[in-house]
Amino acid sequence: MPVEPPASVWDFPPVAVAGPGDVVAAGADLEPGTILAAYRRGLFPMPDSDGPLLWWSPVDRGVIEVAGYSPSRSLRRARKPFEIRVNTAFDEVIRACADPRRPGSWIDPDIIAAYTKLHRMGWVHSVEAWRDGELAGGLYGVAIGGLFAGESMFHHQTDGSKAAVAGLVELLTDEYAADRVLDIQWVTSHLATLGATTLPRDTYLHRLDRALHLPLPKAFRT
Repeated sequence: MPVEPPASVWDFPPVAVAGPGDVVAAGADLEPGTILAAYRRGLFPMPDSDGPLLWWSPVDRGVIEVAGYSPSRSLRRARKPFEIRVNTAFDEVIRACADPRRPGSWIDPDIIAAYTKLHRMGWVHSVEAWRDGELAGGLYGVAIGGLFAGESMFHHQTDGSKAAVAGLVELLTDEYAADRVLDIQWVTSHLATLGATTLPRDTYLHRLDRALHLPLPKAFRT
C-alpha cells in the first residue's frame, strides 16, 4: 500500500468557495504531502513558466464516467491489439509525456521529480499500452482511494494513448465503479471522442469526497 508522507506545511484555500477562475492558489511546493493534500481538496499543480507554481480546480472539471462506460466501436477496435500493463515503464512514460517537442508541454524537471517520488511511494502510477514488445503509448496519474487523477498521456504508435485510456477504465471497473472518479482535468476534443464529459466544480467536489473513502483498485495496490 502507498506510504503516507509527512503532512504539508501549506494550507490551501477552500475550493468550494473559490472564484470563477480555474486557478485557486499560487505558491507552495511540490513535496509529496503538499501534492496529495491538494488532490484531496480537488486541486492539482501546473507550473507557470513566468511566475509561481499554480494550483488549479477547473470550474468545469473533465471526467470519464467509469460505471456504464461504453467505448465506441472504433475505440474497441483501436484497443484490441494492445496489451495493458501497469507500472512497468513509469520513467519512460513520464518522460515521454514531458517531451518538450509536444505542443503545450508543461511537465518540467520539478514535476518529473515530484511525481516520480510519489510513484516510488505508491501514489502515482503509469498505465501502458504495449504492442509487439514495444511501448506504444501510455499515461500517468495519481491514485487516492477511488480517485484516479490522470495527468498526461502520449503515444509512440497510432492509437497507443487511446488504448491506454480504455485500459485504465477497464482497471477501474469493479464493484465500486459507480463511485470512482476518473479525473482528466479538462475535456479536449480528443478526450471527448473517448467519452469524456464535464462536471460543475461543486459536483466534482461532492463526488471526490465520496471517492476518497473507497479502496484502491486492485491494479494499483502496490
